[in-house]
Amino acid sequence: MKQKIIITWWAGFIGSNFLNKYVLLHPEIDFINIDALTYAGKLDNVSLKVQKSPNYSFEKVDIRNYAEIQTVYEKYKPTDIIHFAAESHVDNSIKNPKIFTETNILGTQNLLDAHRAFQLNRFHHISTDEVYGDLPNGWFFTETTPINPSSPYSSSKAGSDLLVKAYGRTFWIDYVITRCSNNYGPNQDNEKLIPHFIELLQNNKPVTVYGDGSNIRDWLYVEDHCDAIWEVFRKAQNKSIYNIGWNNEYTNLEITKLILQEMGKWEEYITFVEDRKGHDVRYAIDATKIRTELSWEPKVKFENGIVTTIKYYLNK
Repeated sequence: MKQKIIITWWAGFIGSNFLNKYVLLHPEIDFINIDALTYAGKLDNVSLKVQKSPNYSFEKVDIRNYAEIQTVYEKYKPTDIIHFAAESHVDNSIKNPKIFTETNILGTQNLLDAHRAFQLNRFHHISTDEVYGDLPNGWFFTETTPINPSSPYSSSKAGSDLLVKAYGRTFWIDYVITRCSNNYGPNQDNEKLIPHFIELLQNNKPVTVYGDGSNIRDWLYVEDHCDAIWEVFRKAQNKSIYNIGWNNEYTNLEITKLILQEMGKWEEYITFVEDRKGHDVRYAIDATKIRTELSWEPKVKFENGIVTTIKYYLNK
């Protein structure tokens, strides 16, 4: 039987980078891409070469609507799913938590129910390190770290993680879950820190940094993340969870200064504002499991990837 993979949120950041690489690498596999095309999803994030590829299909679908999912599944008879789709901007989740519950939890449940009804094989759920909450210095998230989310966004992702696990135990669904650190690279929506700050600075506007800018994130180039997803999807055992990261810890202020430096701006462009509600202090991934079990290693060094990324947005 030919493998046919449903990809959700393909026009978004990580999904589009995944498709731009793997549709062309695997012409023997059909990729059926469903997306509601919200503000963060753009058709031109996926290359024209991919869009014209015979193993690529697109259907506009809102995963909150089960009937729409059912229609697509009846049409294409998919075998597997890689579920990227999520409302993911923390600030938006503080302003309007409900849509995060609807998309991230109820949308995931709809996909799980369709998975059961149409007897698909693997359900790969893309999650985030934010489900763990924050960490003191010197500690790292492992796959057994207790879930302790801080924001409506991360709690909705934690809820979807638990739903996937529960469906796996109750209904014997074959699933894997991956939790990644902060991604950077092409096609990210300009609500996110790097493209947002670049856009502001291009227009000679100040950038606003929460608190004193000391919040720490672990950064991973998006193509490295996509490669890790593919390895887990193909090779991981049923009911596996993998953390994905590269120990590139930088404060938000350090990232801001890197952008300023690359753009020839000075630190007077930085404005410090009141800290975000429930703002996690530090995230840090221990990726030992995926390295040892699946032999995955990131390839793009941060010092190179961040410069390439900044230049991409400057030339966009």
